[in-house]
Amino acid sequence: MKIRIAVMIGLVWLAGSMMAGHALAARSAAVGIKEFKFAPTALEIRTGTTVTWTNRDEETHTITSATGAFASAGLGHDETFAQTFTRSGTYEYFCALHPKMRATVIVK
Repeated sequence: MKIRIAVMIGLVWLAGSMMAGHALAARSAAVGIKEFKFAPTALEIRTGTTVTWTNRDEETHTITSATGAFASAGLGHDETFAQTFTRSGTYEYFCALHPKMRATVIVK
């Protein structure tokens, strides 16, 4: 009986550890779009991070890489776009509809 309890406790601990490890592996970051600005304008993340942009303006905006690495369609109010960064580097992006809107993602 004691062995069964010990095995059950071990299995519960192992399952919890695996779930915690998986949660740590998943990384995310957010960028807001409001008043014709990306916030933050410079975002530093680790490889494997998914960045989600949310348009809080009434105007349509895009997220367009300066090098063509990624691009969204036009995002209306409260719409989102997500990009997972798998390689280190500096990624400059802008809104194709409002080119003065610029920001950077730095992947380390």
